[in-house]
Amino acid sequence: MALSRIVMRLARNPGTEFAGGDDHRGYTLTAPLTADGHLDEAAYAKAKDACTVRRFAPDEDAVDGRLARKGQRWFFDYDQGDSADDEPVFRLGDHIFAVGEYVTITDEDGRPLTYKVVEVQKAG
Repeated sequence: MALSRIVMRLARNPGTEFAGGDDHRGYTLTAPLTADGHLDEAAYAKAKDACTVRRFAPDEDAVDGRLARKGQRWFFDYDQGDSADDEPVFRLGDHIFAVGEYVTITDEDGRPLTYKVVEVQKAG
């Protein structure tokens, strides 16, 4: 099973302080993808420990976590013992991870922000 490295950068988010986007804020996700670019749920079940996320921004230290799932809800988890830090990802299982696609992530302050997929490559 191959993992992919997916880089998402903050897209334009009108009505927020990020109206013009910010290429220096985003996420790097490592996860298995199907041939058409969706999350591969079967492969994820076998490789949960290898599915990681790193949140980066210029005004804070990078934060490492993991891709997690409860039922149909996918989220980024930065502390397994504390659900308060979880960042839900809107309909993550429905997204296609391909360059130019968009993903909505609810940040640590509870705001849904849109990110653009800027890179997808085999991890390793």
